[in-house]
Amino acid sequence: MSGESKTVAFNRKARYEYTIEEEIEAGIVLTGTEVKSLRAGRVSIGDAYAAAKEEAIWLINAHIDEYGHGNRANHEPRRPRKLLLHKKQINKLLGRLKAKGITLVPLSLYFNRRGLAKVKLGLAAGKKQYEKRATIKKRDWERDKARIMREKK
Repeated sequence: MSGESKTVAFNRKARYEYTIEEEIEAGIVLTGTEVKSLRAGRVSIGDAYAAAKEEAIWLINAHIDEYGHGNRANHEPRRPRKLLLHKKQINKLLGRLKAKGITLVPLSLYFNRRGLAKVKLGLAAGKKQYEKRATIKKRDWERDKARIMREKK
């Protein structure tokens, strides 16, 4: 594979809905047909979240389409998928998740340089409505500022 990682899915809503405090990279346990669907880009993580269950972190509600050429052993599209983290990282996340208003949201799903599927998780706190309006205002101003600078040249 090339020297760069290949992003398969990106959660655009996450940075709008949440304030990301910390980012964590985790491996993900997949079946063969899931990997083939990922490589084809048939995945959605917009409604997904990560949760602690049985002393492990699981990716819940991520939709990976069934592989088109799969047989009866094809995977279930929305099954929970175990995330691969070191025990120290899991314990740290479990402690942080006990705080009120903190959640784990997937930010992106990608293949790293070695071709392994990874998910970037964000330790996030929900934004209030006025914070979301401020985000929109800032984004619009940056867009307008770039447009003005282009016109001046």
